[in-house]
Amino acid sequence: MSILSKIVSHIALLKEMNSRLIKIQNGVGRIEQRQLAGANDCCLVNNEFQVYSQWGEDGIIQFLLNKVAIDRPIFVEFGVEQYTESNTRFLLINNNWSGLVIDGSESNINYIKRDPIYWKYNLKAECAFIDKDNINNLIEKNGISGDIGLLSVDIDGNDYWVWNEINVVNPRIIICEYNSIFGPEERVTIPYSASFFRTDSHYSNLYYGASISALTQLANSKGYALVGGNQAGNNVFFVRRDLMHNLKEMSPQDAYVKSKFRESRDEGGNLTFLSMDERLRLLKDMKVVNIDDSKEYSIGDVYHIQG
Repeated sequence: MSILSKIVSHIALLKEMNSRLIKIQNGVGRIEQRQLAGANDCCLVNNEFQVYSQWGEDGIIQFLLNKVAIDRPIFVEFGVEQYTESNTRFLLINNNWSGLVIDGSESNINYIKRDPIYWKYNLKAECAFIDKDNINNLIEKNGISGDIGLLSVDIDGNDYWVWNEINVVNPRIIICEYNSIFGPEERVTIPYSASFFRTDSHYSNLYYGASISALTQLANSKGYALVGGNQAGNNVFFVRRDLMHNLKEMSPQDAYVKSKFRESRDEGGNLTFLSMDERLRLLKDMKVVNIDDSKEYSIGDVYHIQG
């Protein structure tokens, strides 16, 4: 690398660091403002801010920490890629929590282990392709079990099926990604496949995960209540019922947000910027499982798509 290239690289790094610092200062400032005001606004989207999260999850988590007593400040998050953008990185740095992150890419895990946060904080990074049969062992073999503070589920695929199997930990707060394309009413998820990979399943990159109603029903069966979602329309937050106190339970219909981000791709991998209706139509021949009767149906039949 030439001297000029090194200078340009260092300038870009300094700009990124400055941007992160501003986000952290703004985020911490908003926490302090809400604490001074009594933090009475229980609408999650009104408490959003972003430091390391993809959207406003950092702020929502900080808000929930003021509402939910945490005895063991430990988290588990999977599907983190290089952990530069995640739901728990700010929690690790700002609140000094400990945690386990899991990703299926060895290069991603090596990147995390080279990151200074890996020696500065009590973080473990495990390389594994997660399925419903190995998830409990992956968590337990890293010394985590029982009551923990937070679980974040985001694997762009078998989220419903993997969360359904988790029994080695009893998180107080759970974050799970939902697929906004499936709408607020239908309780559906993709069929389980141990080798599921989002991009391979459908070129559009839109076929993955479960609906908000399916995840809420699963949460209810495990003793959790839905307390809201983010304004981007892709993550929902659940709190254990014995810790709800003054938090308000929401219906999936009220928490649902029709996502505005447009990540659909054509067969060449190029962004196509489709509307919500166009996205759903593109998937009409793909199968989903109705969790009420455990049967598979085409998306076209479930959502009455003609033609």
